[in-house]
Amino acid sequence: MSEIIDSIRASLVGLRMPRALEALDHTMRCLERGEMTALEAIDILLSHEHGNRESRRFTMGVKTSRLVPMKTIEGFDFSFQPSLDRSRIIALAQLDFIERGEVVHLLGPPGTGKSHLATALGVEAVRAGKRVYRASLAEVIDMLVRAERDGRLPERLRFFNRNSLLIVDEIGYLPVTPGGANLFFQLVNSRYEKGAMILTSNRGFAEWGEVFGDPVVATALLDRLLHHAIVIQIEGASYRLRAHTDLIPEHTRTIATITPPPPPRRRGRPPKERPLDHRYG
Repeated sequence: MSEIIDSIRASLVGLRMPRALEALDHTMRCLERGEMTALEAIDILLSHEHGNRESRRFTMGVKTSRLVPMKTIEGFDFSFQPSLDRSRIIALAQLDFIERGEVVHLLGPPGTGKSHLATALGVEAVRAGKRVYRASLAEVIDMLVRAERDGRLPERLRFFNRNSLLIVDEIGYLPVTPGGANLFFQLVNSRYEKGAMILTSNRGFAEWGEVFGDPVVATALLDRLLHHAIVIQIEGASYRLRAHTDLIPEHTRTIATITPPPPPRRRGRPPKERPLDHRYG
C-alpha cells in the first residue's frame, strides 16, 4: 500500500497538484477507516486541486484585466443610491449582455458608483471565465495614438477585441486629444455587434459632441453604441463625499451633471404678446 501511495504522491508532484498532495494523507486515512469510498476520495483530491487552480486563475484574471482594486456587487451600497434599481444590476451580473454583444452605459455625476459597478460586473465576468479589459477613455485613446504612430494600430485593435468585455471608464472627465475621437470610433466600430462594452460617463449623450470635440464623430459613435444598449442613469450625491456633505453647497449636493442642454435661443425679434382675452378672466 505504501508503494502505491508513494506512486500517487510522485504523480501529484509531477502533475503540479500541490493542494491534492496536501490532502492526500488525510484522505487516505479516512479511506482506510471506511469513512469514504474510493470514488469519494478521488473526488476530494480533485476538488481541492480544482478549487486552488480556479482561485489562482481568478486572481490573475482580475489583475491582468486591470480590475484592481477589486469591487463587488455585494460591496455596493444600494441604500445610498435609491435611484438605482438593484434588480437591474443583479440581472446584468448574470452576464447575458456579454453573450448578446450589448453595450451598458452607466451615467451619473462623479462619485455615484459608476466605476464601482463597472468594475464589479467585470469581476463577475472574470469569475465566469471571460476575458475582460478595463481602462479609462484617456488611456484607451493614448494606447491607440501610440499604436498608430508606431504602425501597430491593427495589432492594438486586435488586442482590445480579444476581450469578451471591454470597460471604458471616465468618458467626459478629460478632453480628448486631437485625432483621438476618430481612433476611438475605429475601436467601437470594430466591436460593433461582436463584443460587449461597459461605458461610464458623467456627461449626457447630448454633450458627446463637446466631449469628443467632433459632433460628426460623436453621432457616429452613438449610432453604434446605442443600437444594442442598456442605459442606467444614477442620480444622487457623491458616495465618496458622504462624510463631508456639510462642506458642499446644499443646491449642488444632488444635482446630476447629465441633464440635457438648454434649448437653443431663438434669433430675431421676440414674439409679440397676445392681448389678454378677458372673457376667460
